[in-house]
Amino acid sequence: MRDAPLRDIGDAPTVTRPAPARPAGDAASADRAPGASTSDGLTPDDTRPEPPGSEAPGSEAGTATADIAAGRAVLEAEAAGLGALAASLDASFAAAVAILAATSGRVVVTGMGKSGHVARKIAATLASTGTPALFVHPAEASHGDLGMIVEGDAVLALSNSGETAELADLVAHARRFGLRLLAITARAASALARAADVLLLLPAAPEACPLGLAPTTSTTMQLALGDALAVALLTRRGFSPSDFSVFHPGGKLGARLRHVRDLMHAGPGLPLATAATPMPEALIRMTEGRFGCLGIVDDAGQLIGIVTDGDLRRAMAPDLLARRAGEVMTAAPRTIGPDALAAEALALMNRRDRPITALFVVAAGRPVGIVHVHDLLRAGVA
Repeated sequence: MRDAPLRDIGDAPTVTRPAPARPAGDAASADRAPGASTSDGLTPDDTRPEPPGSEAPGSEAGTATADIAAGRAVLEAEAAGLGALAASLDASFAAAVAILAATSGRVVVTGMGKSGHVARKIAATLASTGTPALFVHPAEASHGDLGMIVEGDAVLALSNSGETAELADLVAHARRFGLRLLAITARAASALARAADVLLLLPAAPEACPLGLAPTTSTTMQLALGDALAVALLTRRGFSPSDFSVFHPGGKLGARLRHVRDLMHAGPGLPLATAATPMPEALIRMTEGRFGCLGIVDDAGQLIGIVTDGDLRRAMAPDLLARRAGEVMTAAPRTIGPDALAAEALALMNRRDRPITALFVVAAGRPVGIVHVHDLLRAGVA
């Protein structure tokens, strides 16, 4: 059968639709003169501001309001979960910290799905704060990666249900070789909880997902509990900023954790003079140093003062060049040690009471170097 020819759009038949019926209450408005008042005193052209929150559901403003409300509900639900978790910490948490602190090997963190993603982050946080740790995927463990888990290790397993089938081989391996097993789960009667040496039980808290299906509150609690373990361990060990810098050499954080000795200027070029130095000579040395300051030392080489551009302005008088450096200097200047962190040097320079641009670096009271704020800027500290 031959297809019927396509009709041009312009050939479409005209359809006449009846005008919609006017509500009975509007009958009077049909005959109302333009600009005439209604019964409530308003003309048809009057507009009233809509009250807040009365946006139409399909409007852009209404959608934004709904989005904000949904986001706030999630944060409030997860915050409530964290509050319940904090209140639930007990002797089991202390026991877990003690086991991890005594572990001679590494902490093997494992989990499947969303718990696995959280486990990766917990392992990274532990490793960066002084507790050797690694993540082992439970499915890969069943296909050879169990060889990564050796004597002396401890296992931290995450599973909200506690019945994750992929964890079975890894848990059995830990039991077979006598490794300490810690479990983070929400079900005390689960297989994982029963197998664990220490159970860190998540409190009952509804998921923030309105369907109650997507792991939200539960994974937030897992993550926070991992952070709590890591921070408790670094506190127990006395982990210092210097220790932290060993594991964070890169980026801005690494720069702030560099030591002052790595950035300071040292050697015979240090701008130094004695208190008896005439000011004309002191000004020449100060200019040659190009740091905007001059350190003043006593006969034993101990730093006793500093002359800065500000000191010169304050001492400005006709007799300035007839005076000596000890008369112009600021006594007991701010100093720093060579083993201090660059971030500490920046904090000393930026003190609100009196910001400065350079610090003498001293060891046993003797100046061994000088660090300028420009050195910190170049290193990425500031």
